Amino acid sequence: MKAMVTLILLLAASGAATGQSGDEQKSKIIALENAWNLAEQNKDAKALSELLGSNLVYVDYDGSTLNKDHFLENVRRPALHPEQIVNESMTVYVYGTAAVVTGTYREKGMDKGKAYSRRTRFTDTWIYENGVWQCVAGQLTLVSR
Repeated sequence: MKAMVTLILLLAASGAATGQSGDEQKSKIIALENAWNLAEQNKDAKALSELLGSNLVYVDYDGSTLNKDHFLENVRRPALHPEQIVNESMTVYVYGTAAVVTGTYREKGMDKGKAYSRRTRFTDTWIYENGVWQCVAGQLTLVSR
């Protein structure tokens, strides 16, 4: 499964941002968002590391702020067992070599032996640099079911 996540990641991230239509760029960003979910669900920190910029700023659903290392550390926690992570809807806005994605995110699983289920709205900011798209900022807000 990790090999499949890595392949999806490589295919979606590659290619020049310039010279492609807005729809092509939006499709790539959506594929990257979905690859992120798959990698996180499978606790594939290596694939996630490729998706996240080195200076990532991530505001989690509980208000905590994480950098890239802390985000990956959280994903690798042995007590965390995500069973399903899906985006229900996404809108992508492309601005040259930057993109902003908004959408709804649903996650369920087990953490420290307790079941959890969260539904959030998210905003992710992606930058195209050195031939790849990477997420440099993300923010989640809990919403009622």
